[in-house]
Amino acid sequence: MENFWTWLFGLYALVWTVQVVRLYFGMRALPRLETATPLADENCPSVSVLFAARDEEEKLPRALRTKLEMDYPPLEVIAVNDRSRDSTGSILDKAAAQDHRLKVIHLAELPSGWLGKPHALQKAYEGSSGEWLVFTDADVRFSSDLLRRALAVARERQWDHLTIFGRVDTSGFWERALCGVFFFGGTLMLEPWKVSNPRSFRFAGAGMFQLVRRAAYEASGMHQRLAMEVVDDMKLGKIVKRSGFRSGVTATSSHVAVRWHDHGGARGIIHNLEKNMFAAAFFSVALTLAGMLFFWALLAPIAAMFILPMASWAWWFALVATLAPAIGQGAACAEQRIPWWYGITWPLGFVLFGYTVFNSMWKTLRQGGIYWRDTFYPLGQLRKGMV
Repeated sequence: MENFWTWLFGLYALVWTVQVVRLYFGMRALPRLETATPLADENCPSVSVLFAARDEEEKLPRALRTKLEMDYPPLEVIAVNDRSRDSTGSILDKAAAQDHRLKVIHLAELPSGWLGKPHALQKAYEGSSGEWLVFTDADVRFSSDLLRRALAVARERQWDHLTIFGRVDTSGFWERALCGVFFFGGTLMLEPWKVSNPRSFRFAGAGMFQLVRRAAYEASGMHQRLAMEVVDDMKLGKIVKRSGFRSGVTATSSHVAVRWHDHGGARGIIHNLEKNMFAAAFFSVALTLAGMLFFWALLAPIAAMFILPMASWAWWFALVATLAPAIGQGAACAEQRIPWWYGITWPLGFVLFGYTVFNSMWKTLRQGGIYWRDTFYPLGQLRKGMV
């Protein structure tokens, strides 16, 4: 029996060590915006920044100001007020009256067969003229030279589509513990360093920032192909790459930032992800449960350390299998400007993440679908609309 535990936790230790090393070298292979040389004025192609806003009065003013303060000559910003009930529309109209580069589109109705956000982004595209398109969210903040740097990377790498993994502002212990494992585990699963390899099936897309050549976006089917896709940002990256265009990922901790929410801590994040996590698992109960159990099974070495004989080979392997993910998560946290020592919270984060996935599945199944922007979408319709 002792040999069994030695082999089991030896395997745990080996797998975790390989994963952390793979994460380290993979992330180092990604180009960084901080090291990109901004394009000169004469090399800047026209860009349209597109976003949809619904009831964003709290965070919109600050984020919109950063978008309009970007140092980029041929720039237009297309903002879609998607049936807002607060002052979002008036905030946008007031800003547009002061800056001719901002164009506002007001939507009063949502046609059948569409989710609100993909529909709004499709309308934003239809009102744009840029050679390159940037899809982002209303609450995302940009640095002044972001576009010059992002286009420089896309041009140097000859990419038609560029996703930026930026910084998520966090506060409080539980929120940081959950976000830490979200960044760590998500990066391992997505393997963003493989996206630029045309032979790899990996793809990526983030709601914070996606830069895509207009011609590539149109040839990929636009948001019309994503009309009923809940994780539309991720799937935009998928349809562009599957259409034969070159895609890639870059990272930054200073040029793109967002605050997911200002209320509720980890509970608020769990609530915000109710519509996403089950959708990311293709609305599959079996896949969701398997993923949740997999996350929790990774906690076994911690329990083993309290049961196995101290200093036995099995105990030492369990210790390595406990410390390795802590190192990996600590590095992911540092990238997000979360104190590195939050790496030791990975067991708590794994439990919270597993609950987040289960909660998303349970709520979706119980309701028979999801509520998004005050509209209900039946589960059967959502499954048919997956890309």
